[in-house]
Amino acid sequence: MTRPEHIESHTIGEIMHRLGQRARAAQREMALASTTAKNLALMEAARLLRTRTPDILAANALDLAAARDRGTAGSFLDRLMLDAPRIDAIARGLEEIAALPDPVGATIAAWDRPNGIAIERVRTPLGVIGIIYESRPNVTADAGGLCLKAGNAAILRGGSESFHSSRAIHDCLVAGLAAAQLPETAIQLVPTTDREAVGFMLAGLGGSLDVIVPRGGKSLVARVQAEARVPVFAHLEGICHTFVDRDADLAMAVPMVVNAKMRRTSICGATECLLVDRAAIANMAPLVKALLDAGCEVRGDDVAQKVDPRVKPATQDDYGKEFLDAIIAVKTVDGVDGAIDHIARYGSQHTDCIITANAETARRFIGHVDSAIVLHNASTQFADGGEFGMGAEIGIATGRMHARGPVGVEQLTSFKYVVRGTGQIRT
Repeated sequence: MTRPEHIESHTIGEIMHRLGQRARAAQREMALASTTAKNLALMEAARLLRTRTPDILAANALDLAAARDRGTAGSFLDRLMLDAPRIDAIARGLEEIAALPDPVGATIAAWDRPNGIAIERVRTPLGVIGIIYESRPNVTADAGGLCLKAGNAAILRGGSESFHSSRAIHDCLVAGLAAAQLPETAIQLVPTTDREAVGFMLAGLGGSLDVIVPRGGKSLVARVQAEARVPVFAHLEGICHTFVDRDADLAMAVPMVVNAKMRRTSICGATECLLVDRAAIANMAPLVKALLDAGCEVRGDDVAQKVDPRVKPATQDDYGKEFLDAIIAVKTVDGVDGAIDHIARYGSQHTDCIITANAETARRFIGHVDSAIVLHNASTQFADGGEFGMGAEIGIATGRMHARGPVGVEQLTSFKYVVRGTGQIRT
């Protein structure tokens, strides 16, 4: 793989188009790769992640030091930081992908026509997938592993802030491909932090890219959607809500709300806004107190401010904001319809939750909230492909075309129709 120190003799465009050409050639082989070979590559990469943990941590330390020198916020550092348990979790993710059924060649549907023709709809790889992501080095393994299992080739463009970490993880993926005698160029990492490289990916690398998956902040996703000349799996902000209904079990609601916000504040599935039914306003005080006691800054409406002097006044901008930090907006709403209206106005169609013991209220919420993931009595932190049994995910797609919700191996496939006859002709 070309390293940053070797690229000065070439233009960024030449480098990127070469990556695209190599990916296209590799994908033709990957589309026909056996399940055994793909799983071997994944398992070997997982093994190397564990054995090379000290090297990966050393690379990550370089990224963290540079980020701290730039005065990076703590929530961003949490997304960037690796430790031994997190590396082990990345390795387990690859092993879980290996354990999944191979989607390539699977029959989605089959039927016979009256004339005797048999028709099958069969899964096929999408092709060459470009993944543009920020800060999270684990995406390198998740994206590369999922693309590999689905028979695709991947071109990974991680953020400059995680370059060393991503490169160390990528080396393990390449070694896994080599061990399985699969093309090492099936998973390529863009060897430069120059933002010009992103522009070439958005233009499609001369026809080499089939789809782009952006995973990052609002500005990145906005640029991708504005400039991309190939299809995009949109992953918008995680402006996630938890609504505590009048029929909620408070003993359930309090730990759920704290978990939804505070387990990991920097992930896209963290609750950013707590909605409380005005008909059960007594629930507000214990919910707010639990959040404050857990170290969360609470920005609330007039009702929330009255229940605890530590609550700060919320501004209009706090509703519809992805804090990615130990900060939450709190608002009182008029029942489930008030919650639905608030989410429709301020949400990002990512993940929203209702806590209630009333099955009819839950059905109304689930039916009217048009988000990729809607939960009933479960923390929004479950908005994750691994928790869905997908092994890992590239991101949470919030659009409506092709893929929605966690993007796993099945979502990284398309399909073709296989038609078998016995000599039939059409009159």
